[in-house]
Amino acid sequence: MLNVASKCGYTPQYADWEKFYRQHQDRIVVLGFPCNDFMGQEPGSAKEIAEFCQKNYGVTFPMFEKVHVKGDAKAPIYRWLTDPKENGWNSQEPTWNFCKYLLNEKGELTHFFGPSVKPDNPELVSALGL
Repeated sequence: MLNVASKCGYTPQYADWEKFYRQHQDRIVVLGFPCNDFMGQEPGSAKEIAEFCQKNYGVTFPMFEKVHVKGDAKAPIYRWLTDPKENGWNSQEPTWNFCKYLLNEKGELTHFFGPSVKPDNPELVSALGL
């Protein structure tokens, strides 16, 4: 799971994650959650975000409606991801756009990675069992 934004220094990661998704979609699903919580870097509507991602990066992995990933309006999935009483261990909220949360096939949260981590990061690759 990634919290994503179209006007961020990490936005080019869309290409990396799309390539990764295409290579491993038989075993791994990449989920994008647009978020405008960090300096207004995702101001678009769902339609505008989808068009931007498709046109500029050919994104085919599932993209969700724009959500909040921190604060009082935090989306339920991000409440679960950041509440150790719910997920078993993690309290780390996204620190910026393109933070990664890994879940296993049982739906258990296994890892958190910050925004600069790309799909070819050895620790991430190992965490995914690739």
